[in-house]
Amino acid sequence: MAHHPDTYWLALRRVRGLGPRTCRLLLERFGSAERIFAADESELTDAGIPINAARNLRSFNQFEALEKTLCELERLGVRLLRWSDAEFPENLRHIADPPPYFFLRGDIEALAPASVAIVGARTASDAGLRMAHRLSLELAAKGIIVVSGLARGIDGEAHRGALEGAGRTVAVMACGIDVIYPPEHRKLADAILAGRGALITELPLGTPPIAENFPARNRILSGLSLGVVVVEAAERSGSLITARLALEQDRQVFAVPGSPLNGKTRGSNRLIKDGARLVECVEDVLEELGPQLKALNITGTRSSSNMEKDAQVVRAATFTPETDEIKAVVESLKSEQKLHIDSIIEQSGLSAPIVLRILLELELKGVVSQHPGKLFALATQ
Repeated sequence: MAHHPDTYWLALRRVRGLGPRTCRLLLERFGSAERIFAADESELTDAGIPINAARNLRSFNQFEALEKTLCELERLGVRLLRWSDAEFPENLRHIADPPPYFFLRGDIEALAPASVAIVGARTASDAGLRMAHRLSLELAAKGIIVVSGLARGIDGEAHRGALEGAGRTVAVMACGIDVIYPPEHRKLADAILAGRGALITELPLGTPPIAENFPARNRILSGLSLGVVVVEAAERSGSLITARLALEQDRQVFAVPGSPLNGKTRGSNRLIKDGARLVECVEDVLEELGPQLKALNITGTRSSSNMEKDAQVVRAATFTPETDEIKAVVESLKSEQKLHIDSIIEQSGLSAPIVLRILLELELKGVVSQHPGKLFALATQ
């Protein structure tokens, strides 16, 4: 019985004994998943596949269930992007263990090669959140795609910063494309899609965000990017796994330094000791990646018309803070000449990430000025 060609692609990752590296060997030999399943046992073993994996592939019989998955993907508006497709990201195609396919929601043009990943701690400090946000905003303003993992903390601020910079951002998920994790980032995921970004994952529909999925996800995150910026990372951190994978993929690794007394930055400080490029501002990233960006025709600026067009898309996603939230922050600053960030959060009644985001936006507009010691004041005071 003949099956839809895409069912063979889905089947590749369901065969016991076939991992990403093995799939790449087979695809390089046969060109497509359908041809792999049409090969006999001797052809498979001649391609370097273990005999047990070859037999499992030959006996695979779950195609009908996978046909139903294809129907569900169509209903959800999800695209299956195959390794053999011309639109498969070139950065990712050439790593040692690319996914044979992945699922995509959003704009495929967001998977452009001029991409930089920003990762870090889930329980990040205020300074770390602000740094991730600022770097992402400024990279996005230069026309660079920001890649991150949609997690709490640094990841979330990286996506938000890119959107507020009227740029595109890609979230690489460690769960099914129909599962948003953490659940409180559903609105952020919607904003990423409305801002012409993308959500991607190699995992089947309905896959929960279990711990074992995250290290494998990280190779895709770094593989899409020209470099990886670690903002905050403890000594044992998933971000360090991403940095290690980036080095294996011949990507540039960057790290933001932190206080040696702060356990959240010991891992990122260790990266700098081991040779990662120290990052204090976005220019440190742009300088290191300059030749690659130039080869991709990224000049570091976008025309004002394009920036305004992109900003309109982001505003349409209702991502920017509500007017009453901005008013709450401004009103709290009117009470004193300089106010500590904690006092602003308390007086405004807003969450820390929202206050940080609003303060950065107001600072960039010249409404608010920041002073040493996490103190803020209205620029007119």
